[in-house]
Amino acid sequence: MERVLITGAAGFLGSHLCDKFLKEGFEVIGMDNFLTGSPKNIRHLINHPHFTFIEHDVTKFIDIQGSLNYILHFASPASPIDYLRIPIQTLKVGSLGIHKVLGLAKAKKARVLIASTSEVYGDPLTHPQTEEYFGNVNPIGPRGVYDEAKRFQEAMTMAYHNFHNISTRIVRIFNTYGPRMRLNDGRVIPAFMGQILRGEDLTVFGDGSQTRSFCYVDDQINGIFKLLFSDYHLPVNIGNPEEISILDFAKEIIRLTNGQSKIIFKDLPVNDPLQRCPDISKAQRILGWTPKVDRIEGMRQTFEYFKSLSHEELYQTDYKNFEAFIKK
Repeated sequence: MERVLITGAAGFLGSHLCDKFLKEGFEVIGMDNFLTGSPKNIRHLINHPHFTFIEHDVTKFIDIQGSLNYILHFASPASPIDYLRIPIQTLKVGSLGIHKVLGLAKAKKARVLIASTSEVYGDPLTHPQTEEYFGNVNPIGPRGVYDEAKRFQEAMTMAYHNFHNISTRIVRIFNTYGPRMRLNDGRVIPAFMGQILRGEDLTVFGDGSQTRSFCYVDDQINGIFKLLFSDYHLPVNIGNPEEISILDFAKEIIRLTNGQSKIIFKDLPVNDPLQRCPDISKAQRILGWTPKVDRIEGMRQTFEYFKSLSHEELYQTDYKNFEAFIKK
């Protein structure tokens, strides 16, 4: 049985990756320090015979006993709320964290896949975004701590690949959604759905003409899995190229949930990307991957998850901090 270490295992994507690798017959070691992850996301795995959990901060030395075949580095704060609340930790996990992970990969002769992001493209000047686009990023803006952490992480990974001959993979993840998202993380889908469930108006920033492309979590996980076992070491976009404006998306959410909310408008956040859409031709060609889940169906499943949250979880928001963040 091959062994895989998944950092950020208690997070949204990390917990789904644990499920996937256990289903595929791997022994899974999950690692998280619960800075942004939740024990709830992996509670169902604690008694699984092939799952082990280690509470640990990946910016510190990582010690794994025995052999290790694969490492997936998904430890990182990943939402606008986090950038404001824990900017230093965001930078550290993308620098010190990736250094510790790559050192472990070198010692264990393990293949490592790192979670990068569409945010490396910044507010893009090309559309859709291909992997060859170098980006338009403000390194000192409010998003800089996340954008530059991920860009550095990619550079460090390629340095270990080229200098130490480590087997590496880089996935650039575009907006992903589904069960286990944090309701209070400031991203548009949980924000809209939380507002619907609380009977609040939906907040659209700017005029709502900015676009996003949403990929359901099952599709994202399958793309990541295929990339890990491919022979391609350069970055690959994994996302859904079906683009929609935020205003149209707000209207779609209201229709989908039979909500009575109105739409209100507030100032656009600083350096908020105006367009976000992946070119996935490389993933289609190299991995034979394409997203399968229709957005409406994916949104229904996501809304059912949010409906199942407790009253305490539903009202545990951090919008005051987010309001402060967008004005910087």
